[in-house]
Amino acid sequence: MVKSGLINHGWTYINVDDFWQNHRDSTDPTLHGPFRDAQGNVVPNSRFPDMKGMADYIHALGLKAGLYSSPGPWTCGGCTGSWQHEQLDAAQYAAWGFDYLKYDLCTYRDQVPSSGTSLAAAQQPYRVMV
Repeated sequence: MVKSGLINHGWTYINVDDFWQNHRDSTDPTLHGPFRDAQGNVVPNSRFPDMKGMADYIHALGLKAGLYSSPGPWTCGGCTGSWQHEQLDAAQYAAWGFDYLKYDLCTYRDQVPSSGTSLAAAQQPYRVMV
């Protein structure tokens, strides 16, 4: 994006979407591993060994870094979500240096069946992710 000049035309984010986390039942060994460490921090899979280094590299190019998660226990693709670890995850994403969070409702509604009945209920998981 920098070499092609797209950065000069409004292209500013590099977003890492689903599958940077470990997966609940993948047959791909690169997606296997603990979901969280002993302190409760989300563990990236082996494809993403240095999340802070990656965000720093993106910033060094003059771009911003984005990341994906879900307020449910699993993302849309079946990887580790932020369920009951929202504040810890928000702090971790900030420590890594990410500027943006794409946050899908996948599997959240399975945990909170009444979550879609009002605007306030639909906004709740986004308020918890500080």
